[in-house]
Amino acid sequence: MKFHAEPFWWSLFGAGGAISALVLPVLLVFFGIAMPFGWVDVPSYEYLHQLVEPLMVRLILLAIISLSLFHWAHRFRFTLYDGFQLHRINLLIAIICYGSAVVITVYTAYSLWNF
Repeated sequence: MKFHAEPFWWSLFGAGGAISALVLPVLLVFFGIAMPFGWVDVPSYEYLHQLVEPLMVRLILLAIISLSLFHWAHRFRFTLYDGFQLHRINLLIAIICYGSAVVITVYTAYSLWNF
């Protein structure tokens, strides 16, 4: 039986879509609207550093960021493939999209590990 990577990418797409739909709007409202308008107090750098310091919080942040990146990569790949009819360079588009998601995920993991 031949191995296909497509179900793996679709699972990351689905998980990333669910995470993006549930978590990112809350973060955007909190950090993008409530804090700038003064509806909530802006936490200090020390408080945010203490909040992100535990390993479990960093792993959760890594999951949110990486799954959102893979959701973007899959959606962007098929937008280029179907929307712009770039069927001839499908492999190149897949490598660039998923490769960039992997590279940014690795960089994020490195940054959070050395936080």
